[in-house]
Amino acid sequence: MTDANYRQIIADGLWNNNQALVALLGLCPLLATSNTAINGLGLGLATTVVLLASNTTVSAIRHWVPPEIRLPVFVLLIASFVTAVQLSLDAWFHGLYQVLGIFIPLIVTNCTIIGRAEAFASRNPVLPSALDGLFIGLGFTSVLFTLGLLRELVGQGTLFADAHLMFGEAARGLTLHLTDDYPGLLLAILPPGAFIGLGLLIALKNLIDKRRAARVAARPLAFDSRDASPAS
Repeated sequence: MTDANYRQIIADGLWNNNQALVALLGLCPLLATSNTAINGLGLGLATTVVLLASNTTVSAIRHWVPPEIRLPVFVLLIASFVTAVQLSLDAWFHGLYQVLGIFIPLIVTNCTIIGRAEAFASRNPVLPSALDGLFIGLGFTSVLFTLGLLRELVGQGTLFADAHLMFGEAARGLTLHLTDDYPGLLLAILPPGAFIGLGLLIALKNLIDKRRAARVAARPLAFDSRDASPAS
């Protein structure tokens, strides 16, 4: 692959084909765990690790897996990586593991992961597949983190609450408070707030894409004097 292909993979993962804002995949854990920025970041990074590992492995073994059983094999691999991530979180980030709860093992059912394994990793070499898994995961994480940040700010008036769950006891001081007497908006941290917040992020992305397309369309074509025909 050329550098342009790699740049396209990165752009697609982070923006053009963002799985949360464009494909609308993995919405169940995204909406359920994005009530704070730390929760969203934790689940997003766990999903990214699984995506990177599964894409890389599927690409590496793609020539040895018969087409008839490829999906069961992919699911088995994904489940193995999810189990490893789950045990790692339980061992080293037990507080975060307890907060995220059932949504860690449910990464197995995230359509994004099996979708990338089938649509990309099973048809491409290891390096592009690993890059695809990494940036698809980072794109998904960015939406989880941003949505959690917005919901936490509006709903609780805080930023980076419970940061110690991911970064240790020294991170307790990272929590920022909007004001001392902010009452909070309960709707923002309830399920309807997740749908509203995600809808606003999708609308913002569509607006940015529309304005970018309009600027490109309005951009004048470069004039090359060599293409001008001589005066008659």
